[in-house]
Amino acid sequence: MIPATPASGPALGSSVFDWTKLAAQTTKVGEIRPYFDAATRTLGRLESHVTTLNPGEISHAAHAHADEELVIVREGTLEATINGVSHVAGAGSVFFFASHDLHGLRNPGTVRTSYHVVRIFPRDLAP
Repeated sequence: MIPATPASGPALGSSVFDWTKLAAQTTKVGEIRPYFDAATRTLGRLESHVTTLNPGEISHAAHAHADEELVIVREGTLEATINGVSHVAGAGSVFFFASHDLHGLRNPGTVRTSYHVVRIFPRDLAP
């Protein structure tokens, strides 16, 4: 297990990253990239699932929670509304929802969308 390194910068807000457009960078084991160098609390546990949405379908109403989430678009397109601002991304993109940021998801396309969710629970929310 790689030990956690405390965040050195300001807390990270919710974001979307299109990995297909990021330049390749060499990383060392245990190195923390600036995008994710903003943990707010000690990691407690992870929870994961895959969701599929039909065209126009909304997975849930906009909401916020104390855990953080990575949403990885597997196929199709996904629209995330983060604090009232909408972002649309295709397969290979990753959304990051910071704790307590209001967010909602929907399929804006004409074909089925599937995405993988990794929920990151801080230690104080872990059972």
